[in-house]
Order: sequence, then C-alpha cells, then structure tokens
Amino acid sequence: MTSSDLSDRLDYIARDNPRAARGVVDRLERTVGRLAQFPKSGRRPRDPRLDRLAYRVLVVDDDLVFYGIRRRTVQVRRVIHGARRFDFLV
Repeated sequence: MTSSDLSDRLDYIARDNPRAARGVVDRLERTVGRLAQFPKSGRRPRDPRLDRLAYRVLVVDDDLVFYGIRRRTVQVRRVIHGARRFDFLV
C-alpha cells in the first residue's frame, strides 16, 4: 500500500476516532492481502485512461484501492477515499 495515502487517510480518521482508524487499516490490509491469491478480484475501472493503463480497482468500505498486475505481482498504486476525484491522482 502506498504509505503516504494510507498515512493521510489514517491521520484524518484518527483525529476523531483512533479506534476506527485502526479498523480501516485492518480491513484494507486484510482485503488487499487477498489480492495475492485473487489478483483479478478488483474490477476494471470505468475511466478509459485507467483501463488502458491496465489498472484495477478494489472497493474496501469507503476506500478505493487502485492497483496493477505485472506478471504475477500485484502493485498497489493508490488508496483514496471513494468520495474524492481520482482522475488526477492516479
């Protein structure tokens, strides 16, 4: 997971509820960890540019995990809140 995305997300949540922040991290780690066995479990993005770049999107609660598959390796590129615009972020 990209550390700055995750760190920013945690800091924002932890301001109001540190326990909830830890829960978000646990769910993200657990779900993203499954990509090792099921790399195509995320959907192809609707955005044509991201689709051409072979990105996949995994929805984890309110977050979007953007990743690519290179050979047999999953590369998490970004983790952002689903309400954010992402076209300029990825």
